[in-house]
Amino acid sequence: MDLSALPSDYAERAYAGVLGKLIGVYLGRPFEQWSHERIERELGEVRYYVHEKLGQPLVVTDDDITGTFTFFRALADHGFSPDLTPFQIGETWLNYIIPLQSILWWGGVGMSTEHTAWHRLSRGTPAPASGSIALNGKTVAEQIGAQIFIDAWGLLHPGNPAAAADWAARAARVSHDGEAVYGAQVVAALVAAAFVERDIHRLLDLALAQIPADCLLRRVADDVRAWHAQNPSNWRATLRLIQHHYGYDKFSGVCHVIPNHALIHLALLHSGGDFSEAQMIVNTAGWDTDCNAGNVGCILGVRNGLAPLDAGPDWRGPVADRLWLPTAEGGATISDAVRETFSIVNAARRLRSLPALAPKNGARFHFSLPGSVQGFVPDPAPDSRDTLTLVNQPAPETGDPVLAWQFKKLGPGRAARAFTATFTPPQNFASAGYAMSACPTLHPGQTVRARVLAPASNATPVTVRLVLRAYDEKKAHRTVPGPSQLLAPGAETTLVWLVPPLDGHPIADLGLELTSAAPACGTILLDRLDWRDAPADLDLMPCAKGDIWQRAWIKAIDGVWNWSAPPAPPVIDLHHGDGLGLFAQGSRDWCHYTFSTRFTLRLAETAGLAVRVQGLRRYYALRFDADRRARLVKRAGRAEQTLAEAPCALDLDRLYAVTLTAYGSELRATLDGALLLAATDSAPDALAGGACAFLLSAGSLRVHSACVSTRR
Repeated sequence: MDLSALPSDYAERAYAGVLGKLIGVYLGRPFEQWSHERIERELGEVRYYVHEKLGQPLVVTDDDITGTFTFFRALADHGFSPDLTPFQIGETWLNYIIPLQSILWWGGVGMSTEHTAWHRLSRGTPAPASGSIALNGKTVAEQIGAQIFIDAWGLLHPGNPAAAADWAARAARVSHDGEAVYGAQVVAALVAAAFVERDIHRLLDLALAQIPADCLLRRVADDVRAWHAQNPSNWRATLRLIQHHYGYDKFSGVCHVIPNHALIHLALLHSGGDFSEAQMIVNTAGWDTDCNAGNVGCILGVRNGLAPLDAGPDWRGPVADRLWLPTAEGGATISDAVRETFSIVNAARRLRSLPALAPKNGARFHFSLPGSVQGFVPDPAPDSRDTLTLVNQPAPETGDPVLAWQFKKLGPGRAARAFTATFTPPQNFASAGYAMSACPTLHPGQTVRARVLAPASNATPVTVRLVLRAYDEKKAHRTVPGPSQLLAPGAETTLVWLVPPLDGHPIADLGLELTSAAPACGTILLDRLDWRDAPADLDLMPCAKGDIWQRAWIKAIDGVWNWSAPPAPPVIDLHHGDGLGLFAQGSRDWCHYTFSTRFTLRLAETAGLAVRVQGLRRYYALRFDADRRARLVKRAGRAEQTLAEAPCALDLDRLYAVTLTAYGSELRATLDGALLLAATDSAPDALAGGACAFLLSAGSLRVHSACVSTRR
């Protein structure tokens, strides 16, 4: 494959593409599948976000976003192989998709293309057969889904539409076939070509050259271009022709690719490449608005760069880089546009044998891309709303990008706060749509470090404090203050906070609080914010009834009962039927730790613990199986590798103390304080870190304690 040199502005342009994708999806999502006529009647021309008018949150879970950035993980999970196959991408689906919960529209086998493909995969039909017309028929195989998940593969190949189309076909054929694959190839090629070509007609030529000249999708594209040429100033005239010749009524199925793909060409041509105008056209045109607007946004984000996103309507401010990726890897759910951009950029660098980029020593929040805020937004409380503005700017002395907290009217009785989410925000618990499966990214027992600076231009000292908000059992926030430092003008400090125990309640968000003893205005600069490694000591048991505790776990089992009733010790019951289920919590930055528990086995074909969990099919586990043997296993795909095993028969209804430790390449398991199994993995890099979990098949497990510790 051709791996051409990366553009000098690659990271920034890829970031613009990611932002364009998010903006388009969030803009079009509230009125998805409305007709053009209804949109014109109820909303008029859609020139800005309308979520508030329709009573919906802006930043929501959505299959366009989750599929785009999750299925791209196939590349890293399979060793960045340039020969990545549809089979391997299909395995990635099975690892990250929680049945009937995450990523997909679960509209039914034979109704939803993705549901149908997942059904095939889960029953042993590998990709690409899983998405084929031969098995699923044209109606199912040619719906829109392939092109809505495809943008990241275009971002991976800047300036190389042929490579983008090749990789897009590999990904698309997991679930789709025929014209749907061609649509995905064209979108990915448009994204890739937009790094080097600005002329819209030339851009379309480069992309359309990647698909057969006699396919229906090519004829549609040619027709839209001809209709545009007849009346270039009237997009509605072209839309009427699309509706007449290629409307929804011309195709069977729920959401066919052809009508929606035509609207991408409509928006690109009639906007002349202007981002805001293209978003107005593609959203006002109707049909699958969030999908089409997301694709158009990514293409023009790459083509135009960041400047147009900042020059017109405030597209970026309300989004604040935020995105949610609810999958079986719950520690990666709460993410942001900067984080996902660097994942793509570093994958492209890895394919070219270039070192990874790790701004500010790999800090979680580094604000290194222009205008980025990485999810930080001012507290909506009046003090912060009226007092604080967040701006990405260069530091005065070094020029390094920092997040500036510009404050005014600060003084006695007034505090300015801003936070970034570390877990599901309250408005997303009740939002309609795709399930919000997530683990907190920050836990008690982890150490937070924040480097902050006060410019010499400040006139007054300001106190800077780390602060978090945790949920209670009613899903309400309670504020927990951390360490503080009085910063004189020109001073800097690093705040260090070992997060204290929080009675089992998940941490909702983390931020800074600014206060002053005297009236003040000025700026505080947040250079970086970070935490890493597993918690030093973490009790994962609930402290009270209520479902907020359960929401902090990835629930890939049939059910959980919480019997906590203080002052009695908490007890939970897990139960699961067919297959091997997981109940997991943690993040991929948990590397060297021990997961310990006390449990009573009620009934099970298999029960046990897992560590370094990266989804449903990637983990190390201690299994107690029905054949009366204990096994240490490694799973990094469809098959398990047994690293060690020994005879072991657990009695039902008896309490056992069990631990599983992962430290470097070493694994160690104990039962009732005695060493049970130990092993060394000769290739541990694939599972260098991840969550802890309970494993269960065909039975139930009563859990009396669950703890994570980094102590050896």
